[in-house]
Amino acid sequence: MRPVSNEDDPCYTDAMRTPYRALLFSASFFIFAGCLQKAKGGGDANTLVVASPHPLVLIVPVIENFENETGIAVELVQGGTKEILKTLQMHPDASPYDVLWGGSYASVLPASSLFDSYTSANEAYIRDEYKNVEGMLNRFSDVPSVLMINKKRLGDIALSGYGDLLNPKLKGAIAFGNPETSSSAWEHLINILYAEGKGNPDDGWDYVKRLCGNLGGILLNSSSAVYNGVADGRFAVGLTFEEGGANFAEKDDNIALVYMNEGVVFTPDGVYMPKKIRHKDNAVRFIDYVTGKNVQSYIAKRMNRRSVRNDVETKSLLPAKSAINCIPVDYAYTTSHQSEWVERFLDIFESARQSDE
Repeated sequence: MRPVSNEDDPCYTDAMRTPYRALLFSASFFIFAGCLQKAKGGGDANTLVVASPHPLVLIVPVIENFENETGIAVELVQGGTKEILKTLQMHPDASPYDVLWGGSYASVLPASSLFDSYTSANEAYIRDEYKNVEGMLNRFSDVPSVLMINKKRLGDIALSGYGDLLNPKLKGAIAFGNPETSSSAWEHLINILYAEGKGNPDDGWDYVKRLCGNLGGILLNSSSAVYNGVADGRFAVGLTFEEGGANFAEKDDNIALVYMNEGVVFTPDGVYMPKKIRHKDNAVRFIDYVTGKNVQSYIAKRMNRRSVRNDVETKSLLPAKSAINCIPVDYAYTTSHQSEWVERFLDIFESARQSDE
């Protein structure tokens, strides 16, 4: 696997590099800033360019095995889902990426017109609720929104759901991402509106106002900044996704996950094939590979992810889905309101921030 870089591009910065080694995420956000990441060797028919927001701890072993089994050389562009989608929108006639691996259904659905139709060869094994009914959105894993807590930082404050985040003692100690730049933050905003609105998202905005008033003027730009900020003790609690928190909870007794008692939204992420790509046959092979039983068993047993296949069990560290108060979401409705909701949230946050000054 060769990570894509372009040191001759005036838009390229060190922050865009994805070194081929274990990466310690910082609070920095990997922003493409509208620059096309030029894939070296892109003319080679035995090449595949994969863009992904996944952490390297997941990406590297899967891609290495794919390369070994197929002989296809993978070039990786790593960045946030929303920035990858923006890059695709800027190049409708010649996609710089052959595959987008990752990106939640809630974030990608509004941009589904960017992707070509393909249903993986493993569709028969995908759970009914995660079938590719749209034709271009193959699911990869099942991802719930959760609260991640740092026990020492939290102290004796009780926390079992969204309601407890309004405790004045937590002001400034809550890690939340910007839903305009962070997919997991956008998913939490959806979760909040449906949970606090008791199924009617329009009724959840009063809670959003109170939560923003308790953020202390702090809003983070990336998903990784949330879980890293809780893990290192900067924050007592963070609104994140299950794997992001579980990777720390598995190794550190001071870290724990809370599945909100008001209700939890499970949002699948996926693997998608953009239109106008250079290596379509290789993209198809990759989609079939990562939705196959071997990779799905790997992410379930070795990583803290839930498979979308009906023949792969969930890791024992994670609670059974049946034990969680799961709530449904109308994604067609959230898609049609995404821009409005993000703008409304940011207006509320800015008003609360100014009130704190």
